Amino acid sequence: MTMYLTQLDHRLWFPEPDLALADPEGLLAVGGDLSPERLLLAYRMGIFPWFDESQPPLWWSPNPRAVLVPAELHVSRSLAKLARQQRYRLTVNHAFEAVIRHCRELRESGPGTWITPDIERNYCRLHHLGHAHSLEVWDQHRLVAGLYGIGLGRLFCGESMFHLVSNGSKLAMLALCRHFAAHGGELIDCQLPNPHLQSLGVVSWPRSRFLHKLKGLQHASVSATCWQPTELSL
Repeated sequence: MTMYLTQLDHRLWFPEPDLALADPEGLLAVGGDLSPERLLLAYRMGIFPWFDESQPPLWWSPNPRAVLVPAELHVSRSLAKLARQQRYRLTVNHAFEAVIRHCRELRESGPGTWITPDIERNYCRLHHLGHAHSLEVWDQHRLVAGLYGIGLGRLFCGESMFHLVSNGSKLAMLALCRHFAAHGGELIDCQLPNPHLQSLGVVSWPRSRFLHKLKGLQHASVSATCWQPTELSL
């Protein structure tokens, strides 16, 4: 099969993901825009954007794909103890804009971020349209950790997380896994594997397996209350 890099224009389309370049990160296409319509089409095809402000939009479909079955999250003793203490308050969709802003700002102070102003603006638009969701961890009224991503039926496409306290992002992931699974969620897309994710139980699937599973999960529904703003208990 010929693999190549596609130059996108104003038309709303993507090439098939298995045409991505033959490297693990799977660069597929360059260009286009970041409209909610294009972003949703990308996720529904197993594609996501990842680039910095010096680059045009770059679109990826990795092989292998990092995924997590919620019930298989590895909960360390320290994380289990933290959850039992109920020190922090947990919420769903209470502060999406603040979560994505924290994710951007913390990475700007480090090696750089793919959360450009255009990314931030359009994912907030997806949130207001009911497609993007966040989990928040609060120390009283202070947001200390969280994560966000895209909901596609029984698949949650994780995008980024942050923490200002020890184990904060792991607590957010634990809350996501339990809440999502309780409402019918079956799989979390973590995009690219890394040691931190693998320590949480994330595994690597061949892209073909992920794309096959994606077709079914995105057309199956979680319960109607899954993404309603609410407080959680573990």
